[in-house]
Amino acid sequence: YEGGGEVSQAAFVADGEESQFCHRMRVFVGARPGCGKSETNNIAQLATRAILHTVCRVTCSTELPGLTAQLDKLCHHHGGNSLPADKPHAFVYFVTIHNGSDRTVTLLGRKWVIAHAGGGHLVVEGDKIVGETPRLAPGEQFSYNSYHVTGEDAVVNGSFHGVDDLGRKIHVLLAPFALEIPAE
Repeated sequence: YEGGGEVSQAAFVADGEESQFCHRMRVFVGARPGCGKSETNNIAQLATRAILHTVCRVTCSTELPGLTAQLDKLCHHHGGNSLPADKPHAFVYFVTIHNGSDRTVTLLGRKWVIAHAGGGHLVVEGDKIVGETPRLAPGEQFSYNSYHVTGEDAVVNGSFHGVDDLGRKIHVLLAPFALEIPAE
């Protein structure tokens, strides 16, 4: 990278033509954001301004117009015996995926990249969505909730992938959202 900096942010990126998406991780190269709570937005800003450096190349999918994912609700819970001492904050998120397209889709999995304010990254990907492979006809939706535990602020980037009724690989992105630990 000519301008200096370091690898500091993993996320989802377009590959090749507009609306193409690769399910493998790419990394952003740029200046490392600060670690304070006020710097949480800098992580997301870095992702939008970043210069891409290719790590791998795989078969791509297409973003299906009308297929949307949205964060409906985000709840914070602090403490308790069920949370590890180093990660005492649980964020429960509620997501809805709506099929406003003209095709039936089957969602096969998800990928999340969680960028922690301290510079660490957690990539969570796998088959199914909370144990299900939702099949959504036009006009249908799938809602679910899950959680993430942490000891610091973070920004979450997410996507869901699957196939349409013609067997074409598709995906839908979830807008990034912040996990901000409330001041005590």
